[in-house]
Amino acid sequence: MEAFMNSVTETLVSIDDFLYYPVLIIVLLAAGFYFSFKTRFVQLRMFGESIRVVSEKPSKEGAISSFQALMVSTASRVGTGNIVGVSTAICLGGFGAAFWMWIIALIGGASAFIESTLAQIYKRRNAETGDSYGGPAYYIESALHNRALAVVFAVSLILTYAGGFNMLASYNLQDTFKAYSFYNPSVTPWIIGVILAILVGWCVMGGGRNIVKVTSTLVPIMGLLYVAVSLIIIVFHIKLVPAVFAQIFRQAFDFQAIFGGIAGSCLMYGIKRGLYSNEAGVGSAPNAAAAADVSHPVKQGLVQMLSVFIDTLLICTATALMCMCSGVTPTADIAGAPYVQQSISSVFGGFGPVFVTIAMVLFAFTTLLGNLYYVDNCLAFIHRKMPSKTFMTCFRVLCAAVILLGAGLSMDAAWAIADILMAVMCLINLPACVALGGVAIRACKDYEKQKAEGKNPVFRAKDIGLDDSNLEYWK
Repeated sequence: MEAFMNSVTETLVSIDDFLYYPVLIIVLLAAGFYFSFKTRFVQLRMFGESIRVVSEKPSKEGAISSFQALMVSTASRVGTGNIVGVSTAICLGGFGAAFWMWIIALIGGASAFIESTLAQIYKRRNAETGDSYGGPAYYIESALHNRALAVVFAVSLILTYAGGFNMLASYNLQDTFKAYSFYNPSVTPWIIGVILAILVGWCVMGGGRNIVKVTSTLVPIMGLLYVAVSLIIIVFHIKLVPAVFAQIFRQAFDFQAIFGGIAGSCLMYGIKRGLYSNEAGVGSAPNAAAAADVSHPVKQGLVQMLSVFIDTLLICTATALMCMCSGVTPTADIAGAPYVQQSISSVFGGFGPVFVTIAMVLFAFTTLLGNLYYVDNCLAFIHRKMPSKTFMTCFRVLCAAVILLGAGLSMDAAWAIADILMAVMCLINLPACVALGGVAIRACKDYEKQKAEGKNPVFRAKDIGLDDSNLEYWK
């Protein structure tokens, strides 16, 4: 049995390596640069505006605000990948992986802007509640008139978030307990998996609005506390910071080493873990973005763009610098949670493993909740309405079982499954965004024009040459 599982893992890793190099690395970089140039680097030009609009209130009481939609997408983005993913990238790929994470976030910000703006433009209205909903499946169907492809995307998202990502979050959480003497590799992962599955199952039975309330409360507290601890550790080792940055850039541009073994290079680990962490272009965040009540689609595009920066440039960088400045030598043996735990222990002693465990519990929990919010949206799309209560109850029980299963996976299998499923989503969503990108770019120009005239931008489809008969929400 063990030989069979090892063979399956090796096959998954081989598929994973091929999908990311050469396929996905070309698609990601090409789309990111294309959107950056077409929007005149909106991720940099309008960064200040993205901070301003995130505080706007919805037009009607009880509607989901930009901030709440941001917190749902950030809950999924800011998760175990920010701790374990970054640690794994550095231990297996080297310090240069941090640089390529930054690059994928900077150019990915433009992709995040495009996909979330499109989700807002083509979102739909719930006839009963008046709320809005949407995402890539909806704009593929409405604008590209291809329901078959939209259904394939929806299925791939369900498999990715209810399956691959949730299994990985569960694995990463139980991995933090290896630092404790009571950890038994044959028993402990399953105990943790059972507890996590029960907690998540209980929470998601409350439905989408319950998820919004829980994540909007936990995410800011979780993120701020984690960054604060990271900064304390960096300050304690401040003399090492210049040498760390020098090593980051030296390894990032050591192309002889990169192309000598690209699958295990800092370039590939930086791109894989950066994409897993910030999800720019994957097609997940637009599902949350479409739910926000805003006067103009570009507002939520800017807000979701900000989420990419919060995730990678703030939280992932905090983890990377905290680990690299700690003086702990990264090796394959401590890849994952142990490297972060040892790094924090360099300042906080025995509190280090405890803090990482607490952070991982919060990160994993909010990730799992945010992931299942996306899944509900795609189930409704496939079924053309929200499935029956009986179906949803059975489905959520199945999701809880998958979380339990993930706790018992090996590290290579957990990451490979998540990477492969995420790649499938990217390869559907990004080409669709390129095909429809002109619509989002015209919307951006319309927004900037209204801002220049001193107005609070309000979207009218005809102003950007769209027929509003195809836009259910914006009629």
